[in-house]
Amino acid sequence: MATVLYSSPVFGPVHSRRLGVSLGINLLPSDGKFCTFDCVYCECGFNKDFRPKNPLPSREEVKAALETVLKERSEKGLALDVLTFAGNGEPTAHPRFAEIVEDVLILRDRYFPNAKVSVLSNATQLHRPDVVEALKRVDNNIMKLDTADEEYIRRTDRPTGHYDVKKVIEQLKEFAGKVIIQTMFMQGTVDGKEVDNTTDVYVLPWLETVKYIAPSKVMIYTIDRETPDHDLRKATPEQLDRIAALLRRCGMEVSVSY
Repeated sequence: MATVLYSSPVFGPVHSRRLGVSLGINLLPSDGKFCTFDCVYCECGFNKDFRPKNPLPSREEVKAALETVLKERSEKGLALDVLTFAGNGEPTAHPRFAEIVEDVLILRDRYFPNAKVSVLSNATQLHRPDVVEALKRVDNNIMKLDTADEEYIRRTDRPTGHYDVKKVIEQLKEFAGKVIIQTMFMQGTVDGKEVDNTTDVYVLPWLETVKYIAPSKVMIYTIDRETPDHDLRKATPEQLDRIAALLRRCGMEVSVSY
């Protein structure tokens, strides 16, 4: 099984399908996963197979490593579109996430003032006021919502702790538009049971939910790399285009990654 684990605390830059030239900030250990989801489609593999032994990087380590890279790229005139909190799990699970965001914004302004700061999150830490306030400060607050159906989430995203999709939806609504919704569409089977959130059974309730949240943008995408569960398939371009058209019909801005 091919997996992708990222260096910590800084990796890349990589060319993101959604964000451009992106320098990654990994607040998780480089030797394994540290996540509040255990998604069947995660490029980093299943949590149980990649339990980290190393500690989380400290705030000081993140700041020093990031400044080194940003200073070098600035001096060489190398382009950078975005600084992205991502990596080997859930970035907002880091206990000093809010303080690290503060450091990153300062360094961004110093070296690459035109670059955006993005966070890719599964929205499981929105019960923490410090996380919410930090997310409100970044340029792209990108929160996962694969469906409004709790059973589907438990089968595919597989939360590792308490998860209440209705509560998460209300928390996303509270951003008052300062949020981007990202949704993975796919097909296949998990443990012998069909999963396919491209059908109207899932798409229409999800669409109503997204309208209720009223995000600034919706990012829809599908599988791009090998998944730990090999019985999954990409959503087709036609399926993604249909979903995008439904969103645009509701006046929403949408990006599609095939």
